[in-house]
Amino acid sequence: MMKPILFALWIFGSLTLLNAQQQTDSIAPLYQKQNEVKLNGILLLLGSAEASYERNLNDESSVGISFLVPYDKEFMQPSINYYVAPYYRVFFGKKYAAGFFVEGFAMLNSSEREKEITPNDGYFYTEEKTVTDLAVGIGLGGKWVTKSGFVFELINGIGRNLFNTDYDDPNIVGKFGFNLGYRF
Repeated sequence: MMKPILFALWIFGSLTLLNAQQQTDSIAPLYQKQNEVKLNGILLLLGSAEASYERNLNDESSVGISFLVPYDKEFMQPSINYYVAPYYRVFFGKKYAAGFFVEGFAMLNSSEREKEITPNDGYFYTEEKTVTDLAVGIGLGGKWVTKSGFVFELINGIGRNLFNTDYDDPNIVGKFGFNLGYRF
């Protein structure tokens, strides 16, 4: 008589635990949402506005795109007109799409560049030109997300322009920042 009662209590307890687990698994915390928007705080202070959108693919990878437009060209050297930079990230943290990450990016950029030209008469002159180029690069960073969805991110990356390498300005591009945003 005691064994059927214990068996019934065991089944009831197991079903209750399974039901509770299903309920907690179906509720995704805010920090596990898929979309993020961010602004780069350092570049805002240096005369440029950089905004980013990122889509979390799973707990360890995401894709995104950054847009930069300067509003004060004195601070930006070489003089950048704009850039658009899609990227892919792989995360190594324990939280959902957060922690240390490695990034690969491409960057379509436009800048004012100089080129020294020496004609046959021996005198040289400098030619300035607006140049559009494509760079590829890698970056490292860290991302922290609060339960309320606030995102804080540090990023540092370096890349190289692939075309128009005959201009004097460095063909190295940088991607750095202190990004603040929201995950939704």
